Amino acid sequence: MLMIRPSFDTLYEALLTRDPSYEGRAFVCVSSTGIFCRLTCPARKPKPENCTFHETVAECMAAGFRPCKRCRPTMPEASADPVVKPLVEALEKRPGHRWGEPDLVRMGLDPSTVRRAFKRHFGMTFLEMARQRRLQEGFSALADGGKVIDAQITAGFESPSAFREAFAKILGQAPGAFSSKPLLFADWVATPLGPMIAVTDRTQLHLLEFLDRKAFPAEFRKLQTYARGEIGFGRTDVSDQIQAELDRFFSGTGASFETKIALHGTAFTRDVWRELIGIPAGEIRSYSEIARSLGRPQAVRAVARANGANQIALVIPCHRVIGADGSLTGYGGGLWRKQRLIELEQGYRAKG
Repeated sequence: MLMIRPSFDTLYEALLTRDPSYEGRAFVCVSSTGIFCRLTCPARKPKPENCTFHETVAECMAAGFRPCKRCRPTMPEASADPVVKPLVEALEKRPGHRWGEPDLVRMGLDPSTVRRAFKRHFGMTFLEMARQRRLQEGFSALADGGKVIDAQITAGFESPSAFREAFAKILGQAPGAFSSKPLLFADWVATPLGPMIAVTDRTQLHLLEFLDRKAFPAEFRKLQTYARGEIGFGRTDVSDQIQAELDRFFSGTGASFETKIALHGTAFTRDVWRELIGIPAGEIRSYSEIARSLGRPQAVRAVARANGANQIALVIPCHRVIGADGSLTGYGGGLWRKQRLIELEQGYRAKG
């Protein structure tokens, strides 16, 4: 772990010069490719606006990035470990395989030993790492225009029904229910706080939500109804724009979002969301303050409901609203994310 985190400029310069002193201490995640690398990777260097830096492999994978096949960032730190090395190599060869403890036993490995070794090196177990890879591989296959059967095989599911069920738990519907001629396009967006799903048309952002939010499947179904079933997989210029703006936001270089957004809600709900957008980064408001600013001081509960109904996370900053007593209160993306976001935005406030 980095005891004192170097600045973005320092880490980016280390990436450009392939500085070996950061080996195993920092990794670069590249939003334009969805890949994370060692800073010494020999590949062509990405633009700074596409880069974020993390201290561990676990953080990179939790943010939704896949390991680079060229520099193999999951290997260097653990390459000398006789337990870790063969499993990482096996995972790279078969990222879609449905790994389980019986596989470890067949390889002559003790599952508990493997668990401890991977937690020590990567901050996650081998099985957790393998599950993330399967999810990423399957979704990427669909977003790249692949057929459902191809995505099923890529994700390592033996039966179509198991793949449909697993996929439906994430997006609220089976992959076959997505349109081949969509009006709205769903794509994977990587962030330091975990993967998000963005749904866009050719001009606007309709949904941006963390993949593990419990309400996400219901939100997606509502949007599917709005689009009359015409949601498919794919990336648009709007997807690229929001990815670039999120990269700037998390790197501390820009807190404003210019991506056009579609507001799906009642007139009052839309008024609340517009009020949220007006809260500067680094500042917070209470539900009662929002209600008063709207001229509806008695509508505190209605404001809270509208806040919770937000389905364009970060761009509509519902995380900037707290309880009257100063508590964080609920946040669909998890209170730990809300805390991290508020802490991150204190840097913007310090810059004025």
